[in-house]
Amino acid sequence: MADYDDSISGRISTDCPREIQQVLTAAWAHDVETVKKLLDVPEKARCQDPKTKETPLHAAIRACGEPSEDDTPEDLEAASKTVSELLLWGAIWNDVDDHDETPGCVAYRLGRTELYNLCVDSGVRAELLFGLMYGYEELPSGEEDEDEEMEVIEHADAPETNGNGTLEDGEEAPELVVVENIQESGVLVPEAESEAQADDEEDEGVTIEKEKEPKADVNSEAYLASKLTYSEGKLVDDDGNGVMMAWETGIMRQSVDALLPDKSSGKRILNIGFGMGIIDSMFAEIKPAVHHIIEAHPAVLEHISSSPECKFGPTWEQSGPEEGAYKVYSGKWQEICPQLLEEGQVYDAIYFDTFGEDYAQLRMFFTEFVPGLLDGQGIFGFFNGLGADRRICYDVYTKVAEMHLADAGLDVEWKVIDVDMKEMAEAGKGEWEGVRRRYWTLDKYRLPVCTFLG
Repeated sequence: MADYDDSISGRISTDCPREIQQVLTAAWAHDVETVKKLLDVPEKARCQDPKTKETPLHAAIRACGEPSEDDTPEDLEAASKTVSELLLWGAIWNDVDDHDETPGCVAYRLGRTELYNLCVDSGVRAELLFGLMYGYEELPSGEEDEDEEMEVIEHADAPETNGNGTLEDGEEAPELVVVENIQESGVLVPEAESEAQADDEEDEGVTIEKEKEPKADVNSEAYLASKLTYSEGKLVDDDGNGVMMAWETGIMRQSVDALLPDKSSGKRILNIGFGMGIIDSMFAEIKPAVHHIIEAHPAVLEHISSSPECKFGPTWEQSGPEEGAYKVYSGKWQEICPQLLEEGQVYDAIYFDTFGEDYAQLRMFFTEFVPGLLDGQGIFGFFNGLGADRRICYDVYTKVAEMHLADAGLDVEWKVIDVDMKEMAEAGKGEWEGVRRRYWTLDKYRLPVCTFLG
């Protein structure tokens, strides 16, 4: 673990503008009353020390230090109230400091579970709000260049609501004012205009990073137009992004075990996204009655049809128990799945693992297609890499996905799997050699096992 200077002198620089220094100092002292007086506009809850990038939320959490015998209930309550007040005013749950730590990262590192959970809950409310307002856009991982930052609309937190826009006591919830500067979080967030907000922040004397060089956009269209390279243990695009890697094999094996617990032959299986064929090879071992694969990338389709190393080409399709039972569908799942619904296809197991698509696409799949394609006793799963380059983002998206799955009529059980990080801890080394960025940094994987409610 890095040795950071968590002292107030190390985090609030001497040349920090006075109006920012006041807010940071009051937050550090957990002086809730002063914080309330200083937060006359939401931008002040999001201000940053220009040198350390310390925000009031970072300061309020960092000031607690690690748990000790000196902690008193009063001190802990003051810290919690300060964090809650900042979040209420729109403090950014996933803004990063000069060590690439979000406030939640600091809370987790210091062992402050209650404050960490406040940040997670804030992120969940924010992402749910954005899902309703704007939809989602996938941002690159935190492993890229430090100067690649992007400003997007944020989800300022408000008092808890009961889900229909009113507070628990029945009063109308206040209007949410939101703007976020997110740097390399790896979480899925919505697009929004922010230039006018940035101008207002300059007028207030508040320091917030502006958009700089645009990042390499990894979206579905760009991915489908890219060149792919199959090499030992990995599949990468022409920008060096890892599309699929061999380290995922253990996760795929346990995914198959969860989707097909009895391992009996004669199952009907649908897999979205072939990639390296890891999970499809495992599905084939149980001799399914139906095995359908949907793949859109031309290079992967070429690999399937012509590579002697791939066993899912024309010969495999002809080996099915009847015509069309074993089939690779060429095209986007958004186009193929309506066709499958029209044909009345139903599956015992469905797995989803695509590349270059945002969370909104996954949500659309399990909301609009899984209910019609999955047998009543069937099981649905997906590769759960949502926000997996940062623990707090992973925790936020676990809860967000769980809520959306419930809205779609699906119950989810999370099976926790250990991930061996010995060859995965450093960017550009071990498993990540030749790969542009780490899309996974966590030692635990949450495998979703989804079945119909009731």
